[in-house]
Amino acid sequence: MSAVLAMVAAVAALTAHSWVNTTRWLRRPAAGPVEVTEAVAVLLPLRDEARRVAPCLRALLAQRGVPDLRIVVLDDGSTDGTADVVRAVAGDDPRLTLLTGVAPPPGWLGKPHACWQLATRTDPAPTVLAFVDADVVLAPYAVAAAVAELRAAEATLLSPYPRIVVRAAGDRLVQPLLQWLWLTFLPLRAMERSPRPSLAAAGGQFLVLDRAGYLRAGGHAAVADKVLEDIELARAVKRAGFRIALADGSQLATCRMYETWPQLRDGYTKSLWASFGHPVAAAAVVALLLLLFTAPPLIAVGFAATAPRVSMVALIAYLLGVAGRVVSARATGGRAWPDALAHPVSVVVLGWLTLRSYHLRKRRRLAWRGRPVS
Repeated sequence: MSAVLAMVAAVAALTAHSWVNTTRWLRRPAAGPVEVTEAVAVLLPLRDEARRVAPCLRALLAQRGVPDLRIVVLDDGSTDGTADVVRAVAGDDPRLTLLTGVAPPPGWLGKPHACWQLATRTDPAPTVLAFVDADVVLAPYAVAAAVAELRAAEATLLSPYPRIVVRAAGDRLVQPLLQWLWLTFLPLRAMERSPRPSLAAAGGQFLVLDRAGYLRAGGHAAVADKVLEDIELARAVKRAGFRIALADGSQLATCRMYETWPQLRDGYTKSLWASFGHPVAAAAVVALLLLLFTAPPLIAVGFAATAPRVSMVALIAYLLGVAGRVVSARATGGRAWPDALAHPVSVVVLGWLTLRSYHLRKRRRLAWRGRPVS
């Protein structure tokens, strides 16, 4: 019984931490009319995105509240006609510039190299750089609101996390864990105030940076070989002495990261090993998550007939875990019901994806978009 009570206490503390993060510390940029006066460059790296880039481009061209807006697109070796789609959507809009990328040199991964080309080949006038992925669709005032929040936070890097669009069962099991993990385990206020690089998080789908601080931190050249270039960029900004901030961007942007289960599986597989670092650390974290969030419903069912009090306490632990998922979903525009009830299954899938990530990395079989990542 004491072990199960300890589970309840631990899960209750984590759920309470999620609630504090979402109600007190999570930044929420204004989604309504906002205007900024400084020049902003929106940077869009593309590699074989012909099928889904059009909504992203149309949303960028429809941005309001940024009178001096430049949109710079990099075609990073696409073979599916991505550049033709960009030209067709943009027409003769003078705000958009299309660049042709070059292959990454030794020591560089594709995404950091594409972003670095964008940052260094665009007009030097913009004081803010906003990196956006092709699967992101921005609301009309998203860029202006994000820049205003960047300045209000007195930060060099702001990560306004988009609302993740989920449709298939795999999406609904895995994708909500992104927000849930950092809202549950990352102290947001301490992250903003502490200079420690280990207290850093960011999502590369939509990143807004002060240009001068970005360059002083080394930009994407400082994370050239990093799979999780977004988080590593946030750490580089902290190491340079600057501040970072996270924000709920669910009112500013939506993102459908993966369209199929194989894409989702391979997308997480390529990077989970980098999230945890050493395999022993990964094993410890996954074991703890399974103990706190998957074991309670199994105990509740297994002891229902023989030890009803133990079963009841375990059920409370399970429901507290579900509550944490609900808190996270409601704070970030996600789907709470009935998906939160499957939280124990989500943790199991995360554990399997982590194991797969380390296994394929050991065999040097990790790749993304036709390029090796390890």
